[in-house]
Amino acid sequence: MFRGIHALTLDAKGRLAIPSKHRDALAAQCLGRLVCTIDPDSRCLWLYPLPAWEEIEHILDGLPSLDQTARRMQRLLIGHATECDLDAQGRLLLPPPLREFAALNKHVVLIGQGKKFEIWDEAEWNGRREEWLKSDARDYQQLPDELKKLSL
Repeated sequence: MFRGIHALTLDAKGRLAIPSKHRDALAAQCLGRLVCTIDPDSRCLWLYPLPAWEEIEHILDGLPSLDQTARRMQRLLIGHATECDLDAQGRLLLPPPLREFAALNKHVVLIGQGKKFEIWDEAEWNGRREEWLKSDARDYQQLPDELKKLSL
């Protein structure tokens, strides 16, 4: 499980240094082989260990090709999926089209989301987080029942 928020810096080549606490887990789980794709609902990237991505890709590939929503998800998620390997220094090169999609510049945020990471432009993340924190209490009425029963 990937947890936590890490403020990071992209170098001039678009490389991101994965925090050391996650490098060992990634080495054990996927030998540093990752897949990066876009979030179809937000301007951020999703970063998966290859085995976790392959499960998702298998499900996406099995969706009916005549269903417009299914095709949209296949086009966006599989179409943008790019294999990325950690280098010997624990860095990940984010491809230019994905950096452009998420408007990633120098300052980024890596957010653990369980089986995956999200990569956000730091300013965009800060703005969206504030927006979510200020959201109306009525928004919580739309939560799935499993979350409504959760005691935090």
